[in-house]
Amino acid sequence: MSAEKVKQSDVAVAPLVYLVDDDEDFREEMVLGLSRLGLNVRGFPSAGAFYRAFAAKPSQVVILDIGLEGEDGLSIAAHLRASQSIGIIMLTARGSIEDRVAGLGKGADVYLVKPIDIRELAATVVALNNRVSGQRPAPPPPPAPQWALVEGGWTLTDGMGHRLRLTVSEQRLLGRLFRERGNIVERSALVEAMGADIYDFNYTHLDTIISRLRRRARKSNMVLPLHAIRGLGFTFAD
Repeated sequence: MSAEKVKQSDVAVAPLVYLVDDDEDFREEMVLGLSRLGLNVRGFPSAGAFYRAFAAKPSQVVILDIGLEGEDGLSIAAHLRASQSIGIIMLTARGSIEDRVAGLGKGADVYLVKPIDIRELAATVVALNNRVSGQRPAPPPPPAPQWALVEGGWTLTDGMGHRLRLTVSEQRLLGRLFRERGNIVERSALVEAMGADIYDFNYTHLDTIISRLRRRARKSNMVLPLHAIRGLGFTFAD
């Protein structure tokens, strides 16, 4: 591997990069050069072509020329910055301070002036992607189930749209567990809650009721936080 090639350790996964420039020769040269340096790059001649591709698969970094036919690079940058977490590089022949200020003011992270060495551009892409990736918010965790007994205690719900109609034994058993939610309830107390004689009850049947309840819940896409505590009893601890 060439020493000038982007190292895989510099970026966990090569970012998808879109380059928008209406100079076909320059565009192809940049796409080829960046690709040879290990980046995943696609080129587009206009804002319209870029937007269609971006809508189908957003890129992590976009490289924009200012002087495009139709919608210019400043307008694209402003549009992206308003609604996207993306790295924006302005790469243009316009090098005046006014142009630089305008580009950065529209949302560009980096402003580069042509001509540029392909190695500098590749290094800029990688550094910008790494920085922007660290700023992207992590996806929110899935909502936690909100377990409840409703309809007079005859229906178990997880608050996520799943419901389970309970049998008489299940309703009484869960009712007792919910009253002492998070605490361990002795097996004898659960048997008593079901209306059985704690001295004349086959406790194996209690395990059968709970196993059947778990199976029925799974069929309803619910995983019960109902745990057996060896030698002590059961707890409903969500």
